[in-house]
Amino acid sequence: MIEVKIENNKIYIPIKDQWNQLTPEEEVRQSFIAKLVNEHGYALDQMDQELKVTNSDRGTGRASADLVIWKTKEDRIANKTAFMVVELKAEKVGIREKDFYQGYNYATWARANIFIASNFIETKVFKVIEDELPLKLSRVADIPHNKDIQDDATLEKLLTKTQVFKRDEFAKLLYQCHTVIRNNDKLSPEAAFDEISKILFMKIRYERNPTKHSIFSLKHFEEGETQYETNIRPYMTGEDKKAAYIEFLFRQTKEEFKTDELFEDNEKINIKEGSFKQIVKMLEIYNLSETSEDIKGIAFEGFLGRTFRGELGQFFTPRTVVDFIIELLDPQEKELVCDPCCGSGGFLIKAFEHIRELVEEDIDKQKDLIKKKYLGENLENLEDEEANKKVEAELLKLNQELVISKNKEENLTRLDHLSRDCIYGTDANPRMARVSKMNMIMHGDGHGGVHHNDGLLNVNGIFENRFDVIVTNPPFGARVDSEQKIQESDKYTNAVKIKHYTEKYGDAYKKALKQVEDNIGNSIVDLYKVGQFSGLTEVLFIERCLNLLKPNGRMGIVLPEGVFNSANLEKVRKFFERKAKILLIVSLPQEVFLASKATVKTSILFMRKFNATELEQIRVIEERITKEYDILKANILSEVTDIDSDIERAKLIIKDLMSRKKEKDADKESLQAEIVEWKEIEVNQKARKVELKKEITKRLKELDKQMEVAIESAIKHELDYEIPIAEIDKAGIDSTGKKIDNQLPMLLEEFKAYRTANGVW
Repeated sequence: MIEVKIENNKIYIPIKDQWNQLTPEEEVRQSFIAKLVNEHGYALDQMDQELKVTNSDRGTGRASADLVIWKTKEDRIANKTAFMVVELKAEKVGIREKDFYQGYNYATWARANIFIASNFIETKVFKVIEDELPLKLSRVADIPHNKDIQDDATLEKLLTKTQVFKRDEFAKLLYQCHTVIRNNDKLSPEAAFDEISKILFMKIRYERNPTKHSIFSLKHFEEGETQYETNIRPYMTGEDKKAAYIEFLFRQTKEEFKTDELFEDNEKINIKEGSFKQIVKMLEIYNLSETSEDIKGIAFEGFLGRTFRGELGQFFTPRTVVDFIIELLDPQEKELVCDPCCGSGGFLIKAFEHIRELVEEDIDKQKDLIKKKYLGENLENLEDEEANKKVEAELLKLNQELVISKNKEENLTRLDHLSRDCIYGTDANPRMARVSKMNMIMHGDGHGGVHHNDGLLNVNGIFENRFDVIVTNPPFGARVDSEQKIQESDKYTNAVKIKHYTEKYGDAYKKALKQVEDNIGNSIVDLYKVGQFSGLTEVLFIERCLNLLKPNGRMGIVLPEGVFNSANLEKVRKFFERKAKILLIVSLPQEVFLASKATVKTSILFMRKFNATELEQIRVIEERITKEYDILKANILSEVTDIDSDIERAKLIIKDLMSRKKEKDADKESLQAEIVEWKEIEVNQKARKVELKKEITKRLKELDKQMEVAIESAIKHELDYEIPIAEIDKAGIDSTGKKIDNQLPMLLEEFKAYRTANGVW
């Protein structure tokens, strides 16, 4: 056993038997050397570090390998071909093999069997494939033990073993785990999913720090169980003393993921120990953390769809539709994205992946420019040590921009910002909120902004006028009853997080919380202006989404086609057209959602919220046309005024005649005849007034309709407003869920051209 020795800002180099200046890179190197000796059986006399390398075929430049390992001491002394080359970086630098430029180059040129890239926290091992040109690297399971590299057959077997899931393995394994729980523990599909989720995150915890949490194999589990019973349980108190080892492990996992809010404090493992051990045995040979996000994510989503289809009213939006909506809206780095009805997180995951890809592409372009700057257009100076050092220094800076740093409160990278501050979602169902978080973790990250909360109510970072992009498939076909009140339990009460978010968002967050705090006991419907027209959930969520958007923010929302053509929702449509510009309507084939047992025909509505200039234009248009129609209304109402004048005149004449009739010498019969005549005139005028009022009411209503049409026409004309509409026959999935032709990508290209030509955004 060897240990890393650090004293007085110096670090001991056992290979050289000397003390060097302590640097983060050197500490990683000596820690890795200790790991090779202590865990993998290598000897110091098999190794060398900072080994100068000369490639006579590529010029006279010199480069150095961080760490070189030979099969034996004798091979090293005889200067034979090295067995293994290791490229090391400081901890905050992530492991992307193409970034370990110098070590990769030397490993392939030197024909080493193994190339390792490591920051000690994360290690990736590759086999050098010699029978292909150019030489390539192939990922392998783990660092081979020293005793295993001496026998060629054993070594070949180790180098062909894979530790990560292949494309179908993870999906198959999830189903197998589900079957174990269903058969052994008789749980419902969704309850079985909960238990699998707990175990998956116990494994992720183990993989994050395997030396600290060494339980994820049957051997480790059984050893840990013995240690638990001997060294831990006797010292526990209260209810904890009764906890079995499985529950103890899960309690540690809950603590590790506490800030992620994945599990409730009182949650427990609800399966038998036998089931747990079976699942551990299935999982132990795989590395979940190292499996690509694409493989994990697709498998996890497929498992979700199969588990929850028809359960809890959840209808998952097909991947083809999700991809189309995100690609069309094209969210960019630093833009904020939200789904207030996030379900399993499909839209948020795609948005995260879309933006992450943009960031990585930008970083890669910069890396290519750096390499060409120092090494030449054709990278002809590969062995120039000074040039390579400059390349490495600048690549390090770019890596630190790209890779999530170890301490998330310091030195936030571009992907930190995306993961922590740009992706938000809510779901009213606690299980689905958790599923969304887990699904996002499987796909890469971005789960921190997801909350269990009513999507119509503000919470944490989700409030009005905040988002650049909204994407959602809200629940529809149901109504929010006017009797559904905002409860005291709807208030957000986490004091620590309220303080955090208040510091982060300031007065805007305090105002956002008042949406709930000031309306306890009031109807949720009354929070929304369209509530006076309709209580349909889809209608309320359209307004909610528009409220969440910043001016100029854009949204894509899946809606039942009744929203677009039902006469009962005409006022709703007009209300929304005064808030945002319709960019595109895409009518989807009915079969798209049939695989999820949803029978309603749907369309996708794309809108952009009006900005301050456009809203002022609309206000001026409304004011101008309203004044014009007010004049017409006044003329119509004057007809009633004229009748009122005639009625008043008749009353005065009758009063005068009746006064004259009382005089001594009055011709009473003649005056009485006149009184009768004028009373008849008065009655007729009153009757005419009643009829005229009815007629005027109709005419005024007609004028209101004409005014609305005039305003809409003027807005569309002055804002150059036309609505593209597309009808799709095939959207990549049939009624059984099988893949078919997909017309959406073609429509996407057409819209991109239209968007560019018309400056849509």
